[in-house]
Amino acid sequence: MVRICELNCALSQACTLRVIGDVQITRKHPLAITAIVSSEVVNGHVYERTFGGMSDIDWNAGTWTTAPAHVQVSDDGMRVTAVEESDAWRITSYGFVHDTEHALLAPFPQDTAMEVSFQLDFSAQFDQAGIFVKVDDSTWTKAGVERSDDQDILGAVVTRGVSDWSLAPVPDWHGRLVTIRASRSGDALTIRARADDESWRLVRVAPLDPDAEVSAGPMCCAPSRDDLTVHFTAWRTGPADASLHPED
Repeated sequence: MVRICELNCALSQACTLRVIGDVQITRKHPLAITAIVSSEVVNGHVYERTFGGMSDIDWNAGTWTTAPAHVQVSDDGMRVTAVEESDAWRITSYGFVHDTEHALLAPFPQDTAMEVSFQLDFSAQFDQAGIFVKVDDSTWTKAGVERSDDQDILGAVVTRGVSDWSLAPVPDWHGRLVTIRASRSGDALTIRARADDESWRLVRVAPLDPDAEVSAGPMCCAPSRDDLTVHFTAWRTGPADASLHPED
């Protein structure tokens, strides 16, 4: 099924999408772009794909890897309260396997991207939120912001049997809207992040089997407390990054 929609974009603002029926594609205004959207069913989940833009994923479209303590969906997003000691890590340095992350996963096909946005307001050691990309129990990536040693840290954990952790402090992101973007194309998973409407930062480029069946979605964990609630404001899908670097 293909529908014609009007995609209205203002500079430095989010786009809004409105179905206007099966009509000829036109440009009504320099900042009003008409786009074709296709509805596709993937493993029982319905997605609306906006070519050239991102489309919302319904909060009810995913499946939890581990059920949170509480979930509330409302007009302004989804609030997730994590279970104490929830975490995702395999072996390296710490010696343990933790697989109790709260990740809401939906299919993540090749040549697509997924974005997760949340309000950053962490206070306890190892509070974390972002995006989780899973192939199987020992092959996954989590990327986002984590509170570590009294700092907000932007990073990614790439796990292939054992976990690694790349990280960088983002002290000026506290109290802001953070978006983590995962893009899948070729043999690579590309992770980017930004606060509010700032430019995207390249966080990680990791190998990902192009033939693998992959799922992804919002993730949070609370290894050290029982009252972490993360406010997720958006979960979106769209086309994969056109290139790794802007000049490509």
